[in-house]
Amino acid sequence: MISQTEENYLKAIFKLSEQSDKPISTNAVSKELNTSAASVTDMLIRLSKKDLVNYAKYKGATLSDEGSRLATHLVRKHRLWEVFLYDKLGFTWDEVHDIAEQMEHIRSEQLVDRLDDFLGNPKFDPHGDPIPDADGNFAQRQQYLLASLNNSEVGVVVGVQEHSSAFLQYLDKLELVLGAKVQIIDKYDYDGSIKILLNEEKEQIITNKVAQNIFVKT
Repeated sequence: MISQTEENYLKAIFKLSEQSDKPISTNAVSKELNTSAASVTDMLIRLSKKDLVNYAKYKGATLSDEGSRLATHLVRKHRLWEVFLYDKLGFTWDEVHDIAEQMEHIRSEQLVDRLDDFLGNPKFDPHGDPIPDADGNFAQRQQYLLASLNNSEVGVVVGVQEHSSAFLQYLDKLELVLGAKVQIIDKYDYDGSIKILLNEEKEQIITNKVAQNIFVKT
């Protein structure tokens, strides 16, 4: 048994590891969890003693096989609860994360497996992130950043890179939600902004920052 705080550290390292193939620095974990570097160092030492992370001072941390297994299971629970909250209870995609953060610490594997079956074994959560199955396998698909598309290319929104409530609420206002069809009309060199045709009916201009945080399939 490990504590909820320890679970949060494992999940944070897992998330950061998805963005880099190098050991995760103490400062990166500190920023991710909004805690002091000294506290992170103490926790990494504790997790290392439990053989959940591989940690070397000044070099950073990686998850051990067991640490990766536990972190993947946490991600599985979190994303399944997000689907449940979104599909069955009517929460919006900007509301589900914080609630799922609380529910992911429920330890019953039987409950999680039944939840998965009840939901129809979804492959992706409301933000388009893949949900690992009971064996820890993630669904794969080809996706691209909206900003990488060229003029006249068309994509369908399948996910977001940023998960903040403010960003998701902004996308709702733009109607740039999952399933939206986007065609690139023009790209402006001056500031990287992009003119798009949304759902074959509405033209609008989005910033490069927005386009860099939306995943599409073509």
